Amino acid sequence: MLKIQLVATAVVALAAMLISGFNASVSSLLGGLTVVLGTTAAGLIVKRGAATSEAASVLVNLLKAEAVKILVIVAVLAIIFNVYQQLVPYALIAGLAVALLLSASALSKLKA
Repeated sequence: MLKIQLVATAVVALAAMLISGFNASVSSLLGGLTVVLGTTAAGLIVKRGAATSEAASVLVNLLKAEAVKILVIVAVLAIIFNVYQQLVPYALIAGLAVALLLSASALSKLKA
């Protein structure tokens, strides 16, 4: 599923390049890669706690993974906003949105 997120992000970046230029393309790539990083971190949390089959611990593990995903996304976005001066916000949001829509599927497809 991470491959699908990356492909979808690349498609949005290509569309942003055609519509608004290079900076919009980079912005949408950064938005999508932010979610990919968050999903990857969450996947590591899910896999680490996959040994338990107790319902309560599985739920807690998934909640931890989602919290880590959100924290990683927020931290990386803060860095992007501070570092990338030519940021195109709408393109960043487009890349972020496409990758976020697919991130729930990515977590559900992980093999424990």
